[in-house]
Amino acid sequence: MKESLAIAIIQADLYWEDVTANLASLEETIATFDKPVDVIVLPEMFNTGFTMNVAFAEPMNLTTTRWMKQIARQTDALVIGSFAVREGENYFNRLLYAYPDGGHDVYDKRHLFRMGEEHKTYSGGSVNNQIAWKGWNIRALICYDLRFPVWSRNAAANPYDLLIYVANWPARRVSAWNTLLKARAIENQSYVVGVNRLGVDGHGTDHNGNSVVNDFLGESIAMMGESAGYKIISISKQHLDNYRKSFPAYLDADSFELLTQ
Repeated sequence: MKESLAIAIIQADLYWEDVTANLASLEETIATFDKPVDVIVLPEMFNTGFTMNVAFAEPMNLTTTRWMKQIARQTDALVIGSFAVREGENYFNRLLYAYPDGGHDVYDKRHLFRMGEEHKTYSGGSVNNQIAWKGWNIRALICYDLRFPVWSRNAAANPYDLLIYVANWPARRVSAWNTLLKARAIENQSYVVGVNRLGVDGHGTDHNGNSVVNDFLGESIAMMGESAGYKIISISKQHLDNYRKSFPAYLDADSFELLTQ
């Protein structure tokens, strides 16, 4: 187990529906990292922006999947981000966990953004899972999922230590973004990372970043404001474990069974 996990969060002004430009730009940013990292977190639909144009949906193991695995191999880090995926006649806003050894895990966005008609284009996921990486249990979710605390809930046994949200969250709702990320950290007694994009997308929607790493108290320990670039922050498993032992509120959590359709 690695006691201290180094996380790189990347906040970028994405090029609208331009996969080549986005991958090249992000790769340039990653090449400037000034220290080794264990996890790299990219925004939601980092290769296109939040598009409903399924012409940009890729089958698995093509351009974007291969790029993520290449970056994971080059940096020896877990790379996390979402992009549009096509499987048969279905489309998914899919988050990929890419490992340095070439393996991967996936999560399909459960809560599709109705106000942007995402539910008319993509199919919702039904599996809420987490992965293990260097002794840490990590759960990653996507944007609108943030508004649904039951889906994010850490059970009594604390199945995850780090909760990550990748997003294209609009500037006009940034107050909700900041508040909900703090709430998720406090109620789940977990580190929480939120990575958002910058800039105006093809729908005319403005995004102002505010990517952040919150500790288990809901305190922000890394903030990016509205600047493009990256930030690297180390989080401590020992500090998390000590807090959970000293304030075991999770032992009094309500038990429930989550039903999905």
